[in-house]
Amino acid sequence: MNLRTLKILLKKEILLMKRNPFIPRIIVAMPLMVMLILPLVANMDVKNVGIAVVDNDRSELSRRIIADMDASEFLSVNGCEFTYKYALDLIEKGDADAIVVIPADYSKKIILGSMPKIEIDANGVNATKGMLGAQYAAQSVSLTLTEWMNGQGKDMPVSATSVMNYFNPTLDFRNYMIPALMVVLIIIICGFLPTLNLVSEKETGTIEAMNVTPVGRMTFVLSKLIPYWVVGLIVVTVGMIIGRLVYGLAPAGNIACVYLAAILFSFVMSGLGVTIANKSATILQSIFMTFAFIMIFQLMGGLFTPIASMPEWAQYFTYFVPPRYFIEIMRSVYLKGATISDLWQQYTVLSCFAVILCAIAAVTYKKRS
Repeated sequence: MNLRTLKILLKKEILLMKRNPFIPRIIVAMPLMVMLILPLVANMDVKNVGIAVVDNDRSELSRRIIADMDASEFLSVNGCEFTYKYALDLIEKGDADAIVVIPADYSKKIILGSMPKIEIDANGVNATKGMLGAQYAAQSVSLTLTEWMNGQGKDMPVSATSVMNYFNPTLDFRNYMIPALMVVLIIIICGFLPTLNLVSEKETGTIEAMNVTPVGRMTFVLSKLIPYWVVGLIVVTVGMIIGRLVYGLAPAGNIACVYLAAILFSFVMSGLGVTIANKSATILQSIFMTFAFIMIFQLMGGLFTPIASMPEWAQYFTYFVPPRYFIEIMRSVYLKGATISDLWQQYTVLSCFAVILCAIAAVTYKKRS
């Protein structure tokens, strides 16, 4: 690869971007529209809330409470632990969304007339799921206690539970959405725009002139993608600044984790974009193909709908959707303060997607002489 040739082509691409009436506007408008408007209007429903139970009572009543929660349409008991530490590990691993702690001698104290509180601790990384999950669990416990107390010929006292939320104490849904919305910015800047750029070269015929020059196909493709990679990182930076200044949300973890994920996902989208451009003859055709992938990525990546609330077949399908891993990284870094070592699986999968898609893009691009 000739670096001097690459430098000249990069200069040409930057000049074309500046003169294009559409690209500079979309680069400026996208982060503002996405980061300012979407967090205010996005919403979602919650089902299949995972519950980890710490049963310190081990009585008939506690077993009935657990069974009723597991039988609920919205709750699923994913673990019955002996200590709070093991239950908290399930929360941190993402295997549970809330912890229900039943105190020792709970049933005996109720019979004696006192009402100890059942503690419910919710995972606040997913604000809506944590909040509603805690409410579902509290309602299930209250209903079970009411039925049990009626069976004992006693009245149900008030205030039987207490709730605490981890990672997102205010349960602000925007704190859950803002980190994930970075995926929209990178999809558009590093996937959609390069695709249009390459296909427009086909329609105008300039790519045919480039194909008969000694310029290598790797040099040509890199000259098309590098400016958008740089712009993508700038847009992600602008998005983080907007999140900090407007919503008061900053990453709890190292900002380098955010940029590493953004770089890997930029490679993923660039590889996909070049592949689509290689298979498209017109701009309209590339737009339809790109938006088909964008719709799948947004609906199946966990951006608006929790993956755990999807049908089981759809949950398996999301393992093949790259944005799933980028969104998991962003939310974990922002809200949990997770590190690269904590998220090595997501980074590894993103790297694999980047290598595979870039390889497909290189193979499908044919430089004709």
